Amino acid sequence: MTASVRAALYLRVSTGRQADSDLSIPDRRRQAKAYCTSRGWEIVADFVEPGVSATDDRRPEFQRMIDAATTKPPAFDVILVHSFSRFFRDQFQLEFYVRRLAKNGVRLVSITQELGDDPMSNMIRQIMALFDEYQPKENAKHTLRAMKENARQGFRNGSLPPIGYRIVEATEQHGHRTKKTLEIDPIQAETVRRIFRLARKGDGSSGPMGVKSITKSVLLRTLVAASSAKTAGFGVPSFVPKWRARRDSNSRPSDSKSVLIDFH
Repeated sequence: MTASVRAALYLRVSTGRQADSDLSIPDRRRQAKAYCTSRGWEIVADFVEPGVSATDDRRPEFQRMIDAATTKPPAFDVILVHSFSRFFRDQFQLEFYVRRLAKNGVRLVSITQELGDDPMSNMIRQIMALFDEYQPKENAKHTLRAMKENARQGFRNGSLPPIGYRIVEATEQHGHRTKKTLEIDPIQAETVRRIFRLARKGDGSSGPMGVKSITKSVLLRTLVAASSAKTAGFGVPSFVPKWRARRDSNSRPSDSKSVLIDFH
């Protein structure tokens, strides 16, 4: 009686958002199980890589799978993926690992891109890998272009606002999405003005101040304000550094620069 083919599933999504949605990985696992069942294969391992890019091999589960596949004897006969892009988005690296696995008798099989072991199939896989490598680079180029144009029109692309500003919805709407823009935050703006005054003129008892002295002065002022506000029952003001507001945290800024950029 012929021994059953032992298969290992490799399931990967590129972003944390995809992983959190909990849709892609369960769907691909279901398809992989159905594929194995239809061929009488036994699933002996399951490697899940949520929110990791396939442009390189710095992936914990990927490395653990490769180690299991290259031991003698290997832990399984086939690595099953949804598409070759789930395994790698780098044509050279894909071929490197395919050949490394083949030396130990392990095959890479795609559910949606079934190929044989003949020279023609190898060539087709390499062409597919080139397109898989090209696609994210082309998408990134278009995304960057759109983000630059969005910024040129005065809208915010994301991330935390600079000190002294806050994010607000733009008055005009483009398409179905509401655009964001920046406006001066009256409370934080005074902190920024103080930083510049200290850098130019000092605090009155000395000349212009350096980064460390400014940090101490501004931090002391904000913490005193926070203490007063909390005593009065208003809570911690928004311009106090986040690490200070979380008294139960052991984290502290490692240098004066991180203090300045962490005001919210």
